[in-house]
Amino acid sequence: MIKIILASNSPRRKALFGLFGWPFEVIPAEIDEARLSGETPAVYVKRLACEKAQKIAEQGVGLIIGADTIVVDGSEILGKPADKDAAFRMLRQLRGRTHQVFTGIAIIDSQSGHSFNEVCATDVEMRQYADDEIEAYIATGDPMDKAGAYAIQHEGFNPVEVLNGCYASVMGLPLCLLSEGLKGFGLQPPDALQERCQTALNYACPNLAPSGKV
Repeated sequence: MIKIILASNSPRRKALFGLFGWPFEVIPAEIDEARLSGETPAVYVKRLACEKAQKIAEQGVGLIIGADTIVVDGSEILGKPADKDAAFRMLRQLRGRTHQVFTGIAIIDSQSGHSFNEVCATDVEMRQYADDEIEAYIATGDPMDKAGAYAIQHEGFNPVEVLNGCYASVMGLPLCLLSEGLKGFGLQPPDALQERCQTALNYACPNLAPSGKV
């Protein structure tokens, strides 16, 4: 089997990719993540995913998977909070409103140069959590390494009221979209992947028909 490299050190992406059941290595890619003038959120996040994958592919190590996730509120992109005050402001800004999460994925075969890249967009409606809930959540330290200052899967905070789209994408890696991309490189995802994803995330994916097929 071709050597698979995940160009991300995110524990959430590592756990999600692990649901494929394939051996893989992790080689984080450090890139300049500054947004270019005029870039839309979708173009921006796809470019970052591609640059991450390309940087590792230049080492000639196999099949490289890059990903990047951003939180978008209107025309504003919310990155990782710089400090606790920034996390508090972000969470208050998102409270009781709907925003979008974009995750870009990129796959590159470093030997053939064959590539795939795409973006998954998900609408996320946050619940009306109170200020003291925000403070308690920030005290856990969990928001500090996450775009938008929240983790959808955090059981103590449970920030999301309604999700319209891919739960795994909000966590950082849309597995159904990634599966379709990997097929173009001769990799057939396990039949049980979708069930594994839904079980692991405790989420009934609206993108799947009752048969379990996209």
